Amino acid sequence: MPGWRWPSLLVHRCGGALAPENTLAGLRIAARLGCRAVEFDVMLSRDKLPVLIHDETLARTAGVAGAVPQLDAEHLLATDVGRCFHPAFTGETIPSLSAALKACAELGLAANVEIKPAAGVEAETGSVVGELLRARRVADSPEILLSSFSIEALAAAAAHVPELPRALLVESPTPQNLALALQLGCVSLNVGCNGLEAKHVSDTLSAGLRVMAYTVNTCEAAAQLTDWGVCGLFTDRPDLLHARQT
Repeated sequence: MPGWRWPSLLVHRCGGALAPENTLAGLRIAARLGCRAVEFDVMLSRDKLPVLIHDETLARTAGVAGAVPQLDAEHLLATDVGRCFHPAFTGETIPSLSAALKACAELGLAANVEIKPAAGVEAETGSVVGELLRARRVADSPEILLSSFSIEALAAAAAHVPELPRALLVESPTPQNLALALQLGCVSLNVGCNGLEAKHVSDTLSAGLRVMAYTVNTCEAAAQLTDWGVCGLFTDRPDLLHARQT
């Protein structure tokens, strides 16, 4: 579709399977591979600082107890999430959204900022993220695409930065999801690749939206989705898919 300038490959959670998720180490690895875009998750600390993390608890990524919405940013930013992934990444900590955006700008990476609100603070999370992005709209900021599964979060962020492109995240495309994406002024419907069919893609394209698919980890799946008209692929295996594209 005309006017779409985003890279066709986005590295899932900063580094995919090659680095601890949602970390600056992942961004550096993505850039080293020659990738041009990444995706990462953003949640609020107790004191309302946006940080990069997917889960509401630290159990899976850090191996320690603690709920993200109940911990201050100082604690979270010092939390080691590298050690659980691999000892080689020991000392890699949770970054702030500001630090991640700065790194993306320095590394030449476009950033899909997925707003991942904790339960009950959907609109507040979107609003805080939107305010931060509005304050950062300077020449050295990376190109940004906003996305979320949360309608409330996405709408709240868009109220602060209406000029930024946005995408509604859904597990599967339905007429209802398509209508919601259009109501939110989205440029894309970001959908799960499992169960995705060519007709789903063509229907979405016919409605004037792009289609981006997650999480695509084989060259065969990537080729099929691209043939259908999917314009963006989120992957855990940038080492495989980026090599296919170059």
